[in-house]
Amino acid sequence: MRFPSFIQKGDTIGFAAPAFGCAAEPYYTAFLNARKKIKEKGYGEKLGPNCLADEGIGISNTPEKCAEELVNMYEDREVDCILSCGGGELMCEVVSFLDFERLSKDEPKWFLGYSDNTNMTFLLATLADTASIYGPCVGAFGMEPWHPAIEDAWLLLNGEKLRFSNYPKWEIESLKDETHPLEPYHVTEPFQIRTCQAGDGDVVRGRLIGGCLDCLANLVGTRFDRVKEFAETYREDGLIWFMEACDLNVMSIRRTLWNLKEAGWFRYARAFLIGRPMHYDEPMMGLDQYQAVTGILGDFGVPIYMDLDIGHTAPMMPLVCGSYASVSATGNQFIIEMELKP
Repeated sequence: MRFPSFIQKGDTIGFAAPAFGCAAEPYYTAFLNARKKIKEKGYGEKLGPNCLADEGIGISNTPEKCAEELVNMYEDREVDCILSCGGGELMCEVVSFLDFERLSKDEPKWFLGYSDNTNMTFLLATLADTASIYGPCVGAFGMEPWHPAIEDAWLLLNGEKLRFSNYPKWEIESLKDETHPLEPYHVTEPFQIRTCQAGDGDVVRGRLIGGCLDCLANLVGTRFDRVKEFAETYREDGLIWFMEACDLNVMSIRRTLWNLKEAGWFRYARAFLIGRPMHYDEPMMGLDQYQAVTGILGDFGVPIYMDLDIGHTAPMMPLVCGSYASVSATGNQFIIEMELKP
């Protein structure tokens, strides 16, 4: 596993939009303020041509132009890391125009994003053996003031922090909108971990991999699906999977997990880290969000940690996809510590 160098003052931050750009509010103003705050911290910037574009379907531009921007940014020696402008809907189409073998030979640099950006963070690890960060997109860095989770993501990019824990409360309804673009997270709900087959205080270790289930489901069986080969490469480490859902309801979550299981993705799994789903729907036919997970993943007989600060329901812990992680839960506290182990 290749790990990029952490950023430091004076470095240049690249902004790219392989998924949505920041053309409309509240994302436009949040993007401007994020750039201002990052500049004040002593960093330069370089904007890709699609950052403010709204010319594509479910993404900022055509898949070809989004891929071109991303590759150019990744190979630009003046850019020290890349922050994604936002999530999206059809970044899977961009993947068709990315050469991950070529990227695997480039000097690695951090790519930060989540949701639709799973198409980059996950495939960088599984196809290019290069670590990335599953964490907040650029707009979140524009909030006033920064939530501790945003501070954590910035500290990780700077190499100052690799150990994270859950946050006290989470956001069930955002106050950020077109007229309040810099609104911070509206955290009102107490954090409450749910576990299955996990001993209190037990530590589990393994290679960290995962992303948004909506995106992972699309990759199964495609030419970009080399997960079984990745699992074999790191079989001695074992795999710790982190996953969270955006648009999927409880039935879709269960179907997707069944699909990944039957595709052989979860071989050598040591643990599963499940983020709160974006849609807290009512149970369907007696199936709730927890049974949707444990009914499939429980067969592996490994710890399952649920309702974690991962993904779409803020705040989110930043995770190094491809790192070697140690995870544990003691009482209501979840801790993850990541090691940059090749």
